[in-house]
Amino acid sequence: MTRIKTIGILTSGGDAPGMNAAIRAVTRAGIYNGFDIKGIYRGYDGLIKGEVKSFTTENVSGIITRGGTILKTARSKEFMTKEGMQKAYDTCQKEEIDALVVIGGNGSLTGARNFGMEFDFPVIGLPGTIDNDLYGTDSTIGYDTTMNTIMECVDRIRDTANSHERIFFVEVMGRDAGFLAQNSAIACGAEAAIIPEDMTDVDQLALFMGRGIRKSKKSCIVIVSESPECGALYYADRVKKEFPEFDVRVSILGHLQRGGSPSAHDRILASRTGVGAIDAIRQGQRNVMVGIRNNEIVYVPFSECIRTDKPFDKKLIKVLDELSI
Repeated sequence: MTRIKTIGILTSGGDAPGMNAAIRAVTRAGIYNGFDIKGIYRGYDGLIKGEVKSFTTENVSGIITRGGTILKTARSKEFMTKEGMQKAYDTCQKEEIDALVVIGGNGSLTGARNFGMEFDFPVIGLPGTIDNDLYGTDSTIGYDTTMNTIMECVDRIRDTANSHERIFFVEVMGRDAGFLAQNSAIACGAEAAIIPEDMTDVDQLALFMGRGIRKSKKSCIVIVSESPECGALYYADRVKKEFPEFDVRVSILGHLQRGGSPSAHDRILASRTGVGAIDAIRQGQRNVMVGIRNNEIVYVPFSECIRTDKPFDKKLIKVLDELSI
């Protein structure tokens, strides 16, 4: 096995609070353990184009408090092709990069796995996504901060909902997972959450509205997972048609959920997994994601964390149902 001297680090896909803390951890832990570190700008696109810079501890000084990513990020269609991956590999050869640390979500780690397998190249992933949908880790970098952002926004919306006796449908991110919607609904004291994991033959909206009308409750909050077909606008339109006596509003939180200084939890998670990435490289591991389960660092093969759906605790639905009476 070739001795690893230089480690490249990049962030890919959607940004998440705590990515900078992870960049800092990988850089400093790497230097501490005798590696050279190179930052790769704009994700896989930057790797293809050779946007690479040598990093010292000074490059990551003071960034642990900042949201976003100092390395910038991008989604690269070219990297999905063999020609694109070849260009990325050529950059690694030119820059004498012997291993990669990729911080990102499902799509980013899929790219990491494909690249590692194509060129027999050591790649370690860190779970950087606000959606918390990666299998094998209790939490992903950015999830906790986003939860707190949603909570602050909904607390403010609640004031208006109460003042005007309105029903607010608040749409949050999460892609195909309802972790953000369900847990933020519990944290905010919302009356309901409409999530993909609870999609059955039962009409969630009819069930909620029936329960709400029986309580003569004219103001309430419903958290809805984003969806092209059944997002907050869809449910609000249904209420206007089926229950015209209610005053309905929609608030789509959008990209403000991604920003902001990371929470203590996300800074610690990013720092621990960043150090774990360097440990994995020292141990000769490759094609694994560094996660935390039961407060212990774990190494999850890319094939598992990408292809396996993260289990959703259905007990959370019961908790919200009981507390929303």
